[in-house]
This record gives sequence, C-alpha cells and structure tokens, in this order.
Amino acid sequence: MAPTATTTPRKLLVTGGAGYVGSVCAAVLLEVGHDVTVIDNFTTGNRSAVPEGARLVEGDVREVAGGVLAEGGFDGVLHFAARSLVGESVESPAEYWQHNVVTTLALLDAMRDNDVRNLVFSSTAATYGEPAQVPITEDMPTSPTNPYGASKLAIDHAISSYAHAYGLGATSLRYFNVAGAYGTIGENREVETHLIPLVLQVALGHREQISIFGDDYDTADGTAVRDYIHILDLAQAHLLALESNTPGQHRIYNLGSGDGYSVQQVIDTCREVTGHPIPAQHAPRRAGDPATLIASSEKIKQELGWAPQRTDLHTIVSDAWAFHTQLGDQAHSADRRA
Repeated sequence: MAPTATTTPRKLLVTGGAGYVGSVCAAVLLEVGHDVTVIDNFTTGNRSAVPEGARLVEGDVREVAGGVLAEGGFDGVLHFAARSLVGESVESPAEYWQHNVVTTLALLDAMRDNDVRNLVFSSTAATYGEPAQVPITEDMPTSPTNPYGASKLAIDHAISSYAHAYGLGATSLRYFNVAGAYGTIGENREVETHLIPLVLQVALGHREQISIFGDDYDTADGTAVRDYIHILDLAQAHLLALESNTPGQHRIYNLGSGDGYSVQQVIDTCREVTGHPIPAQHAPRRAGDPATLIASSEKIKQELGWAPQRTDLHTIVSDAWAFHTQLGDQAHSADRRA
C-alpha cells in the first residue's frame, strides 16, 4: 500500500516524473490528494510511467519550468530530472554538468522568480565517494569519485546557498540502492546498470548470465555488499520532507534500509523468487568499487519519523519480479517516444 494522506492537498511540480523514482513518487503524491504536474523530455523516461491524473508538460526543465511555475499557485517542487549513469558521466562529463547542475540552477531561479520556496531534491550516496567506514552518516566527508556524484554535490551546495540567501526551504535526499517496484511502475531503462533488474533480465531470457565483479572482498561471502531501499519507502520520505521543509533551511538526509546484502545474496534471492537457475560468472573487481556501502538513516528517522517498512530483500525482489514479468518481452525503450 502507498502512504496515506495526512496533509492538505498541494499543487506540486515534479521534474523527471517519467523516470523510475520520479514516476513512483508522482503516483504516491496523487494518491494522497496532491495536484501534480510532471515535466519530462523522455530522454530516459517512459511515457507509460507518467501516472494517470498527472498533468504532463513535455520538454527540458531549463526551457519550460519557468513558464509552468509562472502560471502560479505552485506550493512546491520535487526535482528528479538528471543524468545518472556513473560510467557515462566519466566519458561525457559536460553532459552531466549541463543537464544536472545548469538545469537545476535554472529551476532554482524559476522557483525564486515565482516565489515557490519548497524543494525536495533527488541526491545520491555517490556524493560520499569511497567512505572510510560504514554505516555512512551525513556528517562524513564528501569526496565523489565521478562527475555524476560531483554534479549532485555541487547542486547540494547551490541549494544551501539559495536557502540561506533567498529563504528557500529544501531537503536533499541521498539515496543508496533504490529497488523494487510499485504495481505497474518499476525500473525500465534502455541502459540498465542496477544489479536487481540485471539479474532478473537473466531469468527472463534477456541475458545469458550475470557477472559478479569481484569475489575476494573482505565480506562474508567475498562479494560486495550494498544497502537496498524499497521505492515505496523512498517515496514516503519525500512526502515527509515536503511537508516539513522550513524556509531558509536546507536539510540533507541519507535514505537506506540500514541493512547490507551481498551480490551473491541478491542473486540467490532472485533464483528463489523466480525459480530460474540464473547462471553467474565471476569477473575481476571494477575499479573504485568499495567492499561495503551501508547507510545510516538515523537522522531522518529521528527528525522526520521516517521508518522503512520493506527492508526484506525477498520483498524487494518479489515486487521487482512482478513488474518485470508484467513488462514481458517488450523492448525496454519501446514506449519512450511513442
């Protein structure tokens, strides 16, 4: 079940609302009674993911957000639109500084011009880089190792300065590994890099096998350990942040389950859920992959009362599998520009 309504309906702008995280959050916002306008240019998003009941404005955020907000009456913005592939950011950093940082600055100026002072920003654990210890807390040093993480960190700095100077009330949510699905909305990308959907693609026959990059880490089974957060728990955090933002204040929270699952555990759970053997091959470690990344989300739990409800890996994988079996054999990009 989605989170239930506890507040007065608001008129909200959701950028990147055709993407995985943005579309689920938009759907939940609608279900609790908010009026939602989605902006997306469908570079990576899917038209079918835009929830029924949302108004859709097609275009780049830099070009259309100002006009949309100038219509008046908007109470807040949830900003998901971004480029988010680590490897691509290394190969094409200009794309990431333009599409992530420059676009967000344009959005912040549009909000300022139209007196919209409530922002929830989709940030990332990639801002921390390779942490010296886990679990990772918000006061640990930020040292991103790629342009994607660096661009998100730059945006966090920009938001802080806008909050201080212009009275913006904002929250940045630093996601760890978002996974799972919400009914007919799940991970459906043309270029997939996340482990759970990649493993499930093997079960569906879209890939021959899954690669395990490194089996000699200092972990229980030798494979890397990550923190997975269910997409609906993440959506709940956005609702809480939106309702509790304070003018002039920029808060930063980690979002994770606090539990760590290894690559091998993910593959074994996918085998159990799907009933498929899912062949796997071992490969060398990838440069820059830490052994363990686990979030401390104690700050948002204490300050906002957030409590993840779907931390069990079996539940996360089962929801993702239900979505992918519904998706069937259709091309992952088939509905983007249809």
